[in-house]
Amino acid sequence: MSVHSSSSERYSKPAIFFHWLIVVLVALAYLAIEIRGPKGSDSRAFWSDIHFWAGTLVLGLALCRLLWRLWQAPPAEIESNPLLAFLARLAHLALYVFIFVQPLLGMLMSNAAGYPVDLAWLNIEFSLIGPDAIAAPMLKSAHVWLGNAFYWIIGLHALAALVHHFVLKDRTLKRML
Repeated sequence: MSVHSSSSERYSKPAIFFHWLIVVLVALAYLAIEIRGPKGSDSRAFWSDIHFWAGTLVLGLALCRLLWRLWQAPPAEIESNPLLAFLARLAHLALYVFIFVQPLLGMLMSNAAGYPVDLAWLNIEFSLIGPDAIAAPMLKSAHVWLGNAFYWIIGLHALAALVHHFVLKDRTLKRML
């Protein structure tokens, strides 16, 4: 439960900051993994590092965002169709699961493959689990599957924001700008 309630019609500045920075970092992580290049190349090493760093930053910001959300309530929901409100809550829950689970799966996948996690530019390495030849491919499959599934969820979330703005003409999108 939130300590402070929100009477504003917009999200707070920190909530907006966390939202858009996570958007940029998720987009960067996706871009990096898509253009990384062939195995063994300098390009692959560079873009893989960008992907890993973006993922660790997403996880750190997701934690900050969740703590902020627990402390500062979001603005009141816009009155809408109960089905749309349910779908919005479901999509937001899925997005929160994604920004926590996907980076954790990536970290576990790296650890199971025998590589420690290097926290974004801090020169801190750690492992959550030890090398595990059986778990590594399963974690990789889960990480790839979830990443692919969330192309769709993220796309639907963005499309819903645009529909709210241009079709329903409500203030849903403006609350996060």
